Order: sequence, then C-alpha cells, then structure tokens
Amino acid sequence: MSLPEDVMVDIIARVRRCDYPNLSLVSKHFRSLVASPELYARRSLLGFTEHCLYVNVNLYNSETCDRDDRLYILGRKINRHLRLGLVPSLPAMPTNGKYVAVGSKIYVFGWTWNYKHHNTSSTALSIDCRSHTVQPLPSMPINLTAAVADFIDGKIYVLGSVEYDSNKVKMNMVKMKMVKMVVFNTETQMWEKKIIKPDVEIDLRWPSNVVVMADKMYVRGTDKTFFYEPNDSKWGTDEMLNSKRWENALVVDDVMYYYDNNEKKLRTYDPKKRCWGVVNGLEYLFAGTTDSLWSQNASYGGKLQV
Repeated sequence: MSLPEDVMVDIIARVRRCDYPNLSLVSKHFRSLVASPELYARRSLLGFTEHCLYVNVNLYNSETCDRDDRLYILGRKINRHLRLGLVPSLPAMPTNGKYVAVGSKIYVFGWTWNYKHHNTSSTALSIDCRSHTVQPLPSMPINLTAAVADFIDGKIYVLGSVEYDSNKVKMNMVKMKMVKMVVFNTETQMWEKKIIKPDVEIDLRWPSNVVVMADKMYVRGTDKTFFYEPNDSKWGTDEMLNSKRWENALVVDDVMYYYDNNEKKLRTYDPKKRCWGVVNGLEYLFAGTTDSLWSQNASYGGKLQV
C-alpha cells in the first residue's frame, strides 16, 4: 500500500481479469481500483483487453412460479478448467431480455409484467462490463415488448410489439398487437424520436431471431425471414433464408452460423453467394449431444461458442 497509486494501477492492469474478483477481496481500496475506469484505460494502452462471454441463466422456482434471470461469466479457475461464475454485483435481469454487446457495454431490452394492472412495461438498461455496474436507459418512445434487437453503425434497432386498445366497445376490449421498431443511438445515449413501422407483415410470435449481415438486419419471424436496410429504410423478404428454419444464429465476417438441432450440424449462410453450407469435421463433437431446442451460439474472442 506504500506504492504510488499510478504504480499500483500499472501492476494490477497486468493481472488477468479473471483474478480481479479475488483481488477485490483484499481491501476496499483494491475493490475500488478493480472497478475504476483508470484501470481499464491503462489495460487498453497496454493491449491487455480481453474477450469475455456472458451467459444469461434463468432460474425458475416451480413452487412459487418465480423466475430469476442472472448473468454469469465464463472464466478459468485454478485448475484451468472453464467454468461459469455468477456476477454477484449485477441485479436480476429483465424478463425475456434481449442482449446487444457494443464495445465494453451490454445493452438489455426486456419487459416486466404488472400483475395488478395486467399489462406489460418495457425496460432498458446498460451494463458496464469493466465495473459490472448497471445504468438505466431513457424510457423508450413507446411501450414496446422487445422481440429482437441488434446493432448497426452506432445504433441499436429494437423490434417488437406494442399493445393498444382499438375501439374497446366494438372489439370487446380485445387488445390488438402491432409490430414497430425504435432506434437507440449509442453515441448520444438517447432514443431517436422516429418510430419505424414495417411495411411488411411480420409475425413475431415466439421464437424470433435476428442477425446483421452486410449492414442489413435479418429477422426470422414465426414463418418467414425479413430484412431491413437502415440506409434506404427498405423492408423485404429473403426467400433463400426462408428455406431453413434458422435460429439462435450469429455472424462472423458476414457469414451466418447456426446449429441445426435436428441434423446435428453447424450450418452456414453466405449472403454474397446466397447459398447454404455446412461446417465439416464436427460430427464427432455433436454425436453424443441430445436434441435441444435451447442451443445458443456466441462469438467469443474470434471463436464460435455453442
């Protein structure tokens, strides 16, 4: 503790980030250093930035019917084995949250159910992955139940449904759902005023999926695949992507990957060649897996995580 502050920051910046939880237990001063922006600025200058994989784990209590969505982080323990560890400083996440990683932040868009008034309310927040702190985002322009969200050129596009009462008397108080899209600017940290209404009919009943390829946002609805081009504000359908029921996909170098649960294959789609393919040589990896509707893919330090 007799070392100058800048020397301590320089030393801790060279320590593996997965060891920071242990360092934070040393003292309050160490805990503040580990969470300080100066430490991560120093790590960036030294080239010690790391890729981290966060996983949302839903814990469900069958007795109380309560659910608790918590974030875990993948790290190596002393025995070098990979293991998921709870991030204790982060609160429970919104129900059915949609996660978008931008730089060192994770943006979360979800909704909460009000049992008293029998309606939903949208919620949006950002997580600073350096300090593991949460900041609420400004309220959405409309009360949107987010179905999918993704990032294009500094902006996050959130597509979902908004409920409204259409002529309560004639419709017998039946709520109609409309699909709309709102845009969040990550530079200004503000929502854009314009609300985008698709000029194609999109069914966003569960499950819905989204990827971004070549600055286009591809949305897999219940029965079709749609795309949106922000530069031209253009909507359309993609018949080639419709030929496969892709889900939980990710994009690396403008090529889409998704795990086919039925065929136990890792499939690819190249939007430039407009053709499907399969990653060969993985048969032995997937041979012992059971069929699952819940497989997820993630990009982790340039690697594909299934």
